[in-house]
Amino acid sequence: MSERYNLSEQYLSRALQSIPLGSQTFSKSRTQYPLGVSPYFIEKGDGCYIWDVDGNRYVDMIGSLAALTLGHNDPDITRAVSSQLQDGIIFSLPHPLEFKVAEKIISLVPCAEKVRFGKNGSDATAGAIRVSRAFTGRDHVAVCGYHGWQDWYIGSTARNLGVPQATRDLTHAFMYNDLESLKKLFAEYPDQIAAVILEPMNVTPPQAGFLEGVKELAHAHGAVLVFDETITGFRYAKGGAQELFGVTPDLATFGKGLANGYPVSAVAGRADIMQLMEEIFFSFTFGGETLSLAAALATMQKLEDHPVIETIATQGQKVLDYLNSKIAQLAAEDIFATAGHPSWSFLLINDVTPYSSWEIKTLFMQEMLARGVLTFGTHNMSYAHDDQALALLFSAYDEVLPLLVNAVRKQNLIEQLRCEPLQPLFKVR
Repeated sequence: MSERYNLSEQYLSRALQSIPLGSQTFSKSRTQYPLGVSPYFIEKGDGCYIWDVDGNRYVDMIGSLAALTLGHNDPDITRAVSSQLQDGIIFSLPHPLEFKVAEKIISLVPCAEKVRFGKNGSDATAGAIRVSRAFTGRDHVAVCGYHGWQDWYIGSTARNLGVPQATRDLTHAFMYNDLESLKKLFAEYPDQIAAVILEPMNVTPPQAGFLEGVKELAHAHGAVLVFDETITGFRYAKGGAQELFGVTPDLATFGKGLANGYPVSAVAGRADIMQLMEEIFFSFTFGGETLSLAAALATMQKLEDHPVIETIATQGQKVLDYLNSKIAQLAAEDIFATAGHPSWSFLLINDVTPYSSWEIKTLFMQEMLARGVLTFGTHNMSYAHDDQALALLFSAYDEVLPLLVNAVRKQNLIEQLRCEPLQPLFKVR
């Protein structure tokens, strides 16, 4: 048992007795963090820092899977939630916050004419697909990117255990920045595709004309265009990637940064499509829960009143510039690359003989975590990531990147691992 992560590992053993994987979220589980060199439980967070149950402090570069645009325990959001808590959390009739938050989303998001709320991003994407099917009278769906755990999507991935074959047969993947792959689906399923849903950007930016081409194809074939902005919304721009790239979808889904980590999601879009939300069943006991709505309203207000988006992009670009310079300095372009938007960027690790990317990534995580940086290779920026935090990140990279390069070049990487290497799971992007 690791001394640094002693209590975390004790808690993991205990949690596994009552919780499959020991976590409610796949991406927070032991499958993603190598045993013996990783924390497994976080006790508190403040700004861009978190503390694990063993008392170790980290610069948080994961940001609760990009749910935090402002940082942990942002005082303005905490104040709004605390105030609402005095009046109540959930009621037998709607609370005025429901339409106030909907109105704010409509004022910020180009496609938004009407809005409905869920609790997770998966709620929102599933709702968007259901209403698209109702609007078009069709069953099939074209997908690109990751869209949550519900049967309609996850059945199209390697994690399809438990999803009926009939459901799996209705969802078809196309490739990002490849209009021909989408054209092929429309040819294969003529007049059958209800919706085209994609993340408008994830690892790589859209090529010139790609998003416009997707929209044109969808509309030419009578399908609804849905942007899954669960991550890009309220992060790439106040109005999301659709504002940044100037392409307006029919529907969009939001979550994560909408309320700086509070559990609320949204489907927003054209009024004529959204009106069918009165006919389909998209209904939640906690859909109007007021603490999350108060957090959402305060978050969007802060995005309007402060240079949140601009700061996130500026600080994120510093990370990309640093990494690109460091990779070049180390002549390590065969091992590392960078990708993504400044607000949500990636240090990509390649297979380099004789090592797999997973073996290299395991050593990377082992050493970054030991130096007080919580990361698995992403930089999910928040308004709280100031220059002091970036200095700590860069200091860790200054030591870890050369260490990794030397381990690969000298072929002694496995000897430096104090744990079993991570295993590949399933790829969604």
